[in-house]
Amino acid sequence: MDLIPVPSSAVRRPDEDFPLDATTTLTAPPGLADAERWLRTALSAATGLPFGPGRPGAGVELVQDDALAAEAYRIAVRPGHALIAAGGPAGALWGAQTLRQLLGPDAYRRSPLRRTGWVLPGADIADAPRFGWRGALLDVARHFLPKSDVLRFVDLLAAHKLNVLHLHLTDDQGWRVEIKRYPGLTGRGAWRDRSMVGYRAGQRRDDRPHGGYYTQDDLREIVAYAAARGVTVVPEIDLPGHTQAAVAAYPELGNTDVVDTAALGVWTDWGVSHNVLNASEDTLRFFEGVLEEVLELFPSEFIHLGGDECPKEQWKDSAAAQARIRELGLANEDELQSFVIRHFDRWLAEHGRRLIGWDEILEGGLAPGAAVSSWRGFGGGMAAAEAGHDVVMCPEQHVYFDHRQADGPDEPIPVGFVRTLEDVYRFEPVPGQLDETAARHVIGTQANLWSEFMDSARDIDYRAFPRLVAFAEVAWSDLPTEPAERDYAGFERRLETHLKVLDALGVEYRPADGPHPWQRRPGVAGRPIEGPPPVR
Repeated sequence: MDLIPVPSSAVRRPDEDFPLDATTTLTAPPGLADAERWLRTALSAATGLPFGPGRPGAGVELVQDDALAAEAYRIAVRPGHALIAAGGPAGALWGAQTLRQLLGPDAYRRSPLRRTGWVLPGADIADAPRFGWRGALLDVARHFLPKSDVLRFVDLLAAHKLNVLHLHLTDDQGWRVEIKRYPGLTGRGAWRDRSMVGYRAGQRRDDRPHGGYYTQDDLREIVAYAAARGVTVVPEIDLPGHTQAAVAAYPELGNTDVVDTAALGVWTDWGVSHNVLNASEDTLRFFEGVLEEVLELFPSEFIHLGGDECPKEQWKDSAAAQARIRELGLANEDELQSFVIRHFDRWLAEHGRRLIGWDEILEGGLAPGAAVSSWRGFGGGMAAAEAGHDVVMCPEQHVYFDHRQADGPDEPIPVGFVRTLEDVYRFEPVPGQLDETAARHVIGTQANLWSEFMDSARDIDYRAFPRLVAFAEVAWSDLPTEPAERDYAGFERRLETHLKVLDALGVEYRPADGPHPWQRRPGVAGRPIEGPPPVR
């Protein structure tokens, strides 16, 4: 049983196989209806079998077991009966995903390749995740991704027992969420005139308009689709930096006394724009209005507000910003950034939510109650955890999957750190320097896919997979915390089977021997990497 992520325990019982046929049933209590519905749909499509309702103790049966944790499950396959016992709806969904894996790669097809010969192998499996937050960030701001591709990505996350989709919806290069009270955010802010081609050290542009956005009904659909598969969508609305698209739509949000914000367009470069929000009361009210609509769309406990890479030059030059610093009794521009984050931390708490932001929210003082996405290595996350704040570890040196996968000159747009499949498998999210109390504040880990260099689902597939498979095992499974002790050879062996699953799902992953022909960079042998690793 080449299962990925590897379960806590799995025992094969070769004399206890369960052949499936047209009489095989599927039953579940009402509380596990999402898992029942998903499993019936997936298995019926692949096998052509109906999996009609049946009776307890026969066929495929899902049951609630209150002795198990919410995301835990156990599976017992015997002749005529396959039992999935789960601690809650999430555990039932993960157990259902494992049951599909037991049927082999053809179970991931959308139409049956064969009508007979479907057999569940006899087995006893017990499983539960290591972390509660097992995430992937999808940047749809730099390059817009159609809704159908987002839904496909959700399916790929769920198939690997990843349970958080961090959706990066706004940035300097585009605003992707409809806000009804501010239609200019998508009417103007969702479109740029052209895009930079390749790494930021170059000056090539494609001179092709780019844009798009999700309507509120689109986002409700994405959230509901993800929830039915055990995935929570966490939105990111970046502020006070990474906001040129918003300022281009509503110039009064910018620092109008130092720049002609009315002349700004949505940014066409990669990197970090110096055009940031002002910190006036009117701007705070504007984004409270934005967030009121965001909260209605996204029921997640956490709302990500960025808080990172906010250049301070305009605030230093702005008489209005300096007056605001004096009015608030702040020491400097760092504290002004912290003031904005603290304001929305309180505002979200008053609305029953929690703020999470990039580790720059530590600058100028950590916002009380805020959680941290630690991207600039482990240091920010460690400081936050030691101060009693929850942390999601996503250091760019380890889990930025827009970064290159090998040193070869044929890697497409070879930016950033080289992180191989084995490097990802040996990534340990909890630093050994943390004591037991602080370590408990590492609530999870996340891989990030920034889309400056990915303008299609095809590009995302190439950069994400199979590294996201290795990451999923790191996030879910109880692997040795000492990276050198992990059985990478065993993972590689199981991956051979799992690549056939990815093939069945239509994932254009990077082959082990190098880029696909369509991905290779022509005529670049010996060409050096262009510039330093990119910033967030």
